[in-house]
Amino acid sequence: MWNKIATYIIRYRLLWVALVLVSTIFMAYEASKIELSYQFARILPSSDPVEKEYQDFRKLFGEDGSVMVIGWQDPQLFEINKFRDWCKLSQEIKETQGIKNVLSLANVYKIVRNDSLQQFDFSPVIRQIPSTQQEVDSLKKEIANLPIYEGLVLNSKSNATLIVVTFNDKELNSKRRLTIVSDIEAMAEKFAEKYNTDLHYSGMPYIRTVNMKKISGEMKLFMGLAVFVTLLILWAFFRSLRLTLLSIVVVLIGVIFSVGILHLFDYKITALTGLLPPLLIVIGVPNCVFLINKYQSELKAHNDKDEALLEMIRQIGLSTFLANMTTAIGFGVFYFTNSILLVEFGVVAAISVMVTYVLCLLLIPITLHYMSTPKPRHLKHLEGKWASGFLKKIDFLVHNRRKQIYMAMVLLIIISAIGMTKIKTIGYVVDDLPKKDVVYTDLRFFEKNFNGVLPFEVMINTKKPNGVFADQAQTLYKIKAFQNEMAKMPEFSKPISVVEASRFLYQAYRGGDARYFALPGVLELNKLTNYVQGKQNASKQLNTFLNEDKSITRVSFQMADVGSERIKELMQKIRPKVDSIFSPEQYKVSLTGHSLVFLKSNDYLLSNLYESLLIAILLIAIVGMVLFRSIPIILLSKLPCLIPLALTAGIMGYFGIYFKPTTILIFSITFGIASDGTVYFLTRYRQELYNNGLTPSQAVTQSIFGTGLSMIYTAVILFSGFIIFAASSFGGTAAMGVMVSITLLVAMCTNLILLPALLLSIAKRQGKNVNPS
Repeated sequence: MWNKIATYIIRYRLLWVALVLVSTIFMAYEASKIELSYQFARILPSSDPVEKEYQDFRKLFGEDGSVMVIGWQDPQLFEINKFRDWCKLSQEIKETQGIKNVLSLANVYKIVRNDSLQQFDFSPVIRQIPSTQQEVDSLKKEIANLPIYEGLVLNSKSNATLIVVTFNDKELNSKRRLTIVSDIEAMAEKFAEKYNTDLHYSGMPYIRTVNMKKISGEMKLFMGLAVFVTLLILWAFFRSLRLTLLSIVVVLIGVIFSVGILHLFDYKITALTGLLPPLLIVIGVPNCVFLINKYQSELKAHNDKDEALLEMIRQIGLSTFLANMTTAIGFGVFYFTNSILLVEFGVVAAISVMVTYVLCLLLIPITLHYMSTPKPRHLKHLEGKWASGFLKKIDFLVHNRRKQIYMAMVLLIIISAIGMTKIKTIGYVVDDLPKKDVVYTDLRFFEKNFNGVLPFEVMINTKKPNGVFADQAQTLYKIKAFQNEMAKMPEFSKPISVVEASRFLYQAYRGGDARYFALPGVLELNKLTNYVQGKQNASKQLNTFLNEDKSITRVSFQMADVGSERIKELMQKIRPKVDSIFSPEQYKVSLTGHSLVFLKSNDYLLSNLYESLLIAILLIAIVGMVLFRSIPIILLSKLPCLIPLALTAGIMGYFGIYFKPTTILIFSITFGIASDGTVYFLTRYRQELYNNGLTPSQAVTQSIFGTGLSMIYTAVILFSGFIIFAASSFGGTAAMGVMVSITLLVAMCTNLILLPALLLSIAKRQGKNVNPS
């Protein structure tokens, strides 16, 4: 079959070039329309109970992560000039298009009891910006008499205050969010510069915006670094500008196809799909190396250009196909996770890897056909003394020191296993950022002064109309009891709920005295009802916490970024308290919000690591059946790929690198790429054993020298290509780059040393000659 493929590629070369040219133009057009994703990344599948509860909450009450906060700490925040400008800043932000609401000292409300109309009137505390210090002092006293705002927009103990900015849902999940955040920052920084003070920014819209800008910038950075590094290495290997540029151009066409495929599938650039272009450059170049090396070695052997091209396709075509297939499987298994984020990344990556392989198989031979025969100096790298000496040592070890090789591998596995026991699965919302990053330090400011800014929601379903207020409002008193329990946990902020609203109303009912900011008894609560029922002002405010028939209410907290492990501990404390206060027979209480979804996402990714890795091993083992119908060879040939993964996991344990979305990707991806070396070696071993009739010992030696140079080149390219991700400002991406680089370097050694040793041991058990030739 490969004879025909080789013939068709060369014979119909102009047709193939035209086809590639037209399809590249089409894909470039599609790629030009690609957009960044501004939606919050969903890792959990839609069928997951936690995700279902979260989506149910969003349908009733809207997006929970729509609040951006600006923090300011100053002992003189009520000084006339500062306070006036702070009020102006709040007003300016509120007038920005796309902003739904702003809450700050400048626009807090008070409630006044109106006996003539038997209703509550909501009026702003500050009707116009004060002009004297006396007015500001009076306002300070009035705000201090409104306990509902303490802990929400003001921390009187630390002299810290907030501007709480709520985005419209439409702008929150669009490109417009980036502009709004930038505009708000520009407004706020004018204030900061005027008074030589520091302002702090956080909240999910802000964190998402900063991360998206970083992703966009790093995508370009990694593309540039990937091209530069591979150009440098290819030039060092081939000493030929034409071959270097040819390899880069071919894989860049593959990158165009990958971005075009993204758009054709209606996907967008996310934190993961943004890694595809530089990944494809790094993964695609080894195809070019294997093809060019084979072409040059054949040319050197018999000096027939056309025959060298045909032989290159015949011998390398199958091995590179199987190798790319294993790499594609390593990506493709993410399809089985049912996670939208991982499925998009895995599907496009798998298709793009195979498309890049086809491009290499077509364009490399065709271009070489038209290029002049390489000069002797361009072939010198094939007989490099350093590589030849290294491969001779490997051949000696494989034939004469197999026991020592196995002992070293067993020791490596034991050390790795100990390290693996130390791995922790801990995720933080901003753990990918350096500790000195402004997003990280600002988040800690809000945690210190306001207990955090990450959404945590409690949705209480009474299962009956008007259930929140029915039965003498017993649900309100249960919510109060629940809030008292939550107040004992410093990780959570002061809540916003219908209970807090009722306290505020009762304070107004009793003349505005702060002593009456409390949930009244049943009789007093009934008196309030006459001022609330059917009254538009009060009902509108309460509807923020209730659904239409008042059967469901919410209690909104903000919490600190305590990490997934601590959240688990907190949930184990909170759930029993919830069930003891709200009988499961009468109520359905959902603990939800971004924090809980994040926790479950981390656990979900970890469980899928095992599943996807097992699926990858199974599928790649099936690919191995194409080469050998021998179960021992198929099983043992997985060891050279699995041992590097074990070592990587061990290193993560020893150095305290946590399992999280980016680091979890390491294992399935590197298993697929590491399997390439196994496939290259086994394919050559099979050809020498069956096609050329060599003994196992001779076949192993020929395979080491026949594939070793290309495998070394490939390992260097992959190591250098993945190590560029260490330049990322995201800790997980940087860790992924370093870990993948180490894994693939170790995989080269195991494929060149352990794999041939295992093949000789299997042959020896079968009674075949394995003596050194």
